[in-house]
Amino acid sequence: MFFGRNSFLSSQEEQPRTENGERIGHGPSRSSTGSRSDGSAHLDVSDPSFESFRELVSGSDLQSEVFGAPGSMQSENAPATARSRLFSVISSKGPQAHDRHPSSSSGAGGPALPAARTDARKERVVYVDNPGRTNENFEFSGNKVRTSKYTLISFLPRNLFEQFHRVAYIYFLLIVILNQIPQLAVFGRLASLFPLLFVLVVTAIKDGYEDWGRHRSDREENNRLSWVFQNGRFEPKRWKKIEAGEVVKIFQDESIPCDIVLLGTSDANGVAYVQTINLDGETNLKTRYARQESASKHPGLAPITGKVVCEPPNRNIYDFVAYLEIDDTQAPLGPNNIILRGCVLKNTAWIVGVVVYAGKETKAMLNSSGAQSKRSRLEQHMNKETLWLSFFLLIICIAGGVGMGKWVHDHDSDLNNFPYYKKRDTADKKFMYYGPFGEGVFAFLSFIIMFQIMIPISLYISMELVRLGQSYFMVRDVEMFHAPSNSRLQCRALNINEDLGQVKYIFSDKTGTLTENKMEFHSASIGGVDYSNVLAAKISGTSDSSDGMQVEVGSHLKSGVRLDPNLLELLQTEVTSSEATFVHRYMLVLAACNTVVPTRHSGSLQYQAESPDEQALVFAASAYGYTLLDRTTSTIVLDVLGEQKSYKIVGIHEFDSVRKRMSIVVECPDNTYKLLVKGADTAVMDIIARPSEQVESGSGSLADGHLQAGVLFATQRHLDFYSTQGLRTLVVAFKDLGQPEFEEWHEKYKRASTALVDRVKLLREAASLIERNLALLGATAIEDRLQDGVPETISSLRNSGIKVWVLTGDKQETAISIGFSCALLTPDMEKVIVNANTKELCVEKLKSAIREHGITETKDVHVVEKNLNAVKGDSTRKKQLALIIDGNSLVHALSPDVEELLFDLAVACRIVICCRVAPLQKAGIVSLMKRRTKDMTLAIGDGANDVSMIQTADVGIGLSGQEGRQAVMASDFALGQFRFLKRLLLVHGHWNYQRLAYMVLYNFYRNAVFVMMLFWYILHTAFSAQTALFDWNLMFYSLIYTSVPTIVVGILDKDLSHKTLLGLPPLYGVGQRNESYNSVLFWATMLDTLWQSLVLFYVPFFTFQGTTIDIWGMGCLWAAAVVVLVNLHLAMDVLHWTWITHAAIWGSIVVSFACFFVLDALTDKGFIAHYRVMFHMASTAVFWLNILLVIVVALLPRFCAKVLMQKFWPSDLHIARELELKNRAAISEFVKSSAPSPRMVELDDVPYSDKESKEDE
Repeated sequence: MFFGRNSFLSSQEEQPRTENGERIGHGPSRSSTGSRSDGSAHLDVSDPSFESFRELVSGSDLQSEVFGAPGSMQSENAPATARSRLFSVISSKGPQAHDRHPSSSSGAGGPALPAARTDARKERVVYVDNPGRTNENFEFSGNKVRTSKYTLISFLPRNLFEQFHRVAYIYFLLIVILNQIPQLAVFGRLASLFPLLFVLVVTAIKDGYEDWGRHRSDREENNRLSWVFQNGRFEPKRWKKIEAGEVVKIFQDESIPCDIVLLGTSDANGVAYVQTINLDGETNLKTRYARQESASKHPGLAPITGKVVCEPPNRNIYDFVAYLEIDDTQAPLGPNNIILRGCVLKNTAWIVGVVVYAGKETKAMLNSSGAQSKRSRLEQHMNKETLWLSFFLLIICIAGGVGMGKWVHDHDSDLNNFPYYKKRDTADKKFMYYGPFGEGVFAFLSFIIMFQIMIPISLYISMELVRLGQSYFMVRDVEMFHAPSNSRLQCRALNINEDLGQVKYIFSDKTGTLTENKMEFHSASIGGVDYSNVLAAKISGTSDSSDGMQVEVGSHLKSGVRLDPNLLELLQTEVTSSEATFVHRYMLVLAACNTVVPTRHSGSLQYQAESPDEQALVFAASAYGYTLLDRTTSTIVLDVLGEQKSYKIVGIHEFDSVRKRMSIVVECPDNTYKLLVKGADTAVMDIIARPSEQVESGSGSLADGHLQAGVLFATQRHLDFYSTQGLRTLVVAFKDLGQPEFEEWHEKYKRASTALVDRVKLLREAASLIERNLALLGATAIEDRLQDGVPETISSLRNSGIKVWVLTGDKQETAISIGFSCALLTPDMEKVIVNANTKELCVEKLKSAIREHGITETKDVHVVEKNLNAVKGDSTRKKQLALIIDGNSLVHALSPDVEELLFDLAVACRIVICCRVAPLQKAGIVSLMKRRTKDMTLAIGDGANDVSMIQTADVGIGLSGQEGRQAVMASDFALGQFRFLKRLLLVHGHWNYQRLAYMVLYNFYRNAVFVMMLFWYILHTAFSAQTALFDWNLMFYSLIYTSVPTIVVGILDKDLSHKTLLGLPPLYGVGQRNESYNSVLFWATMLDTLWQSLVLFYVPFFTFQGTTIDIWGMGCLWAAAVVVLVNLHLAMDVLHWTWITHAAIWGSIVVSFACFFVLDALTDKGFIAHYRVMFHMASTAVFWLNILLVIVVALLPRFCAKVLMQKFWPSDLHIARELELKNRAAISEFVKSSAPSPRMVELDDVPYSDKESKEDE
């Protein structure tokens, strides 16, 4: 036992509290980031797992430097020699030397991350219980963390910097500055500041509010409490004040505050169980161990003088290289001896450890990419068009300035004779004449201020309001409400709604995202008989994998298991028939051959397992009467049909990626030895006894070769059937061991278990002695319990042109199995598997796959799609490609000189599955596709290990599932289930993109047509900055007269119904191809704008030419005509009319005329020049005829162009809308009968859903 009862609370004592009653360490378990932790083996020269480290560096440039020449490590001083060499290598090469190499401990290791930001110094020395000496040079980080984007000091400059990424903001800032010059004050100085300041302040408030949430979360995290040894006892201390070198004590269900090396636990064997939800997103428990060398030390009785010498901080969460030096004894430490920040202690009363990394130096924080600033793709494209408008504005202002200068020069001799222009000032008035050049310059600057509306700053405000309205309806969409969790869509980022309609790549996590993170025992093949009675009742109940599956001991009614009545009947009979013998031995293997740890909580039995598959199998065995009651390192206690039996564990051959099976040798209550085996069918079927061989078994029935042949054939047939159902399968086998065979194996097993060299190889050789000529018992089939609608959702997303990639930390076999279950992989696909531990091998495999499948390597991003189409069209290969690559390979494939090969291969594959990947590798993959393709990326996950990926992608979506809220807090949108992604993208994403794309073009048109109308006017007024329009009409044009209809249409308009969009997924490609907003549409809109502005000005100009009408009368006509024109232009493009749309458009026109008459009736000094002009104009028929003529002539070309396009060159949307308007039922026939066009890929394969659902808006 590590610590005595007198100094520490025992497991039965109450959890400690502070003086004010606060419970130490409790609260929501929140990690500041996500990272995947794994149960890799120790780096321990005193136990067999020292071989793991040898495998880690084998084949690398570290091997000879650490271990020396071959054969030099056989002396008794070899461990110390290796250790000293190791740290000398680390010191000379830097932390990246070992960080490049993966840990491969019996298949349980994970990939290392690419070279990360690490401390360039030599190894870190941490003195146990001596933080002052540890950090005497103040070089180590404190434990305070910050995930927020801004601070009080940096908020204003950083936020302004981010906002001024919008080119229009810079433009309006220049306008504001110019308007402060007295000679150029076209508008009031303070009034000119209002629009820009309003936009900046509103945006800053929104950004500040979002970041305040992060600050509150950080404050809660930093102020949590843990017990720290100080002043001779453990006292509560806030997390932010914990330092490296301090000894901390963590109690059950508490979170780990920093990275600590485990010194002792409440378990006599120094075992601790931790939950890594906040790291790897998995709810199964991981095992960590304390070194036995520290068990006799007690900081409460005497000072600890030991130290931990470890590598500098780095991002590699799969490896930890260090040693503990205590009482002149050096004990190597590995990844199983360290517990990372964010883990939660489970099923262990308490642990004690020393802090080695704190705060921003913890592996979790180093894997955090921080809060990212995201701007929509549409808004980024707007900047280019804004620059064009600015250039065009510059041209017309230059033209106006040059025209003014020339006019002044031409009329120089007559200037003093004009009543409105004089060279010299008079006694009562200053004309401020500056000569032709000066007048031209001031005219140029005046025109810039007067025509500033060309760049629509109001567009940004309108876009924010539209996005807010869109989010309102998205959140209230009942089709995306998840009743079981009472969760609905959350829009956490309001500035990228339209990006949902342009997604090309989806990067998805697996555990908890595609699946419910629960396994269910589905079918059993025993002795050649398939016990999968689908009519058998499924007992209802709960199964929370985060707390373990609950079992009612002694009852056969277990929650979530299908109970076959025939199987139950066989278990109740005497073990005499061969069929009953098969069944009992089958259940014994399920109950005993595993690593499941039973625990009791509130009188109920719970199962904790590192594998959810094992948990489901043990649970199934318990349901049939073989209940696992207890497990220690030496015994297994089972409740067998009400009788308690104890089995002694003699030896275990654990599952690894090479053997792909697990076996355990137990001594039964009758003193016989039995070998229990389960594993993958490819690994177990090869060691099953053939019919011609005799099985060494106590049962004559099992020894019958004919019976064995029948079982073998039937089991194989059942396995094939289960695979077609997408079930996860394992094969179960058994063997009675004779005494000679057992003794031979046992002797070799003991030697292999204590070997320092080639331990893994020796253990495999020992296993091969008994893992042969086994008796086949049957097979298991487990359902991974996908979330509802996952296969259908993935199928629809793929049909829409979206590529779905799965990035998971699970094993390769598990990832492939899930791929088939969720319809991501299909049997007709050709799998390209890349597994490589070295860079050279990785490059070789990538190049080999590229050559084999005829993929052209290219550095030109624009050739990628053409390359992909060529691969698809290759008639010599009918199968589609699916790339499966593991984290070890990605370590090298993501390096700058290799990533091009990975990219070429990946884009040519229909599906990509990345397994055993770390959080930062997920972000690296997303970043690679963003950089190389420029396509829209979306990442979706539910665990903290997905945070970096979510923040890196253009659109990040978090699922509010069982794995905490880290992903949700870091996401742009949050969903309750994966299936809602289909509706979010295909319906709301499409609508949002179409609305905002049209809105941007319309705003450019609306403002440009107004400016061009004013420009044509100055050509006939000596290039004067005097306008014919009343100043208030100029101000109200964008604010009142035309703004509301734009916003309403941007929120409510729909080109197609949700049924059509869901039934025809290829329609989503409109956004992917930028069909609604591109350069062609922009210039076409500008050409139409030019025509309409000419009609607006010259129709009234020529109508009243030669009459006595003044400029104010003409101004009233132009103002009325432009308001009616732009509103009717909008009405002509509306596709979905509602009463709100009617009220907005027609009401806007009515309100505009009301304002005209009100302003015209005012008698103040500033309004007297316009007094009753509008009344006079409106009383004449020619006024209304001019407005009608302007509307018809201006809109006629646009109307004709729309008719011709829809008649002769219809788009996919035109066809779908026409069919929808004629007959909704015709869409189904269209899908089935029509040949797919180049844009509507696989349209004939897409089913149309006629399911009724409530309209969203």
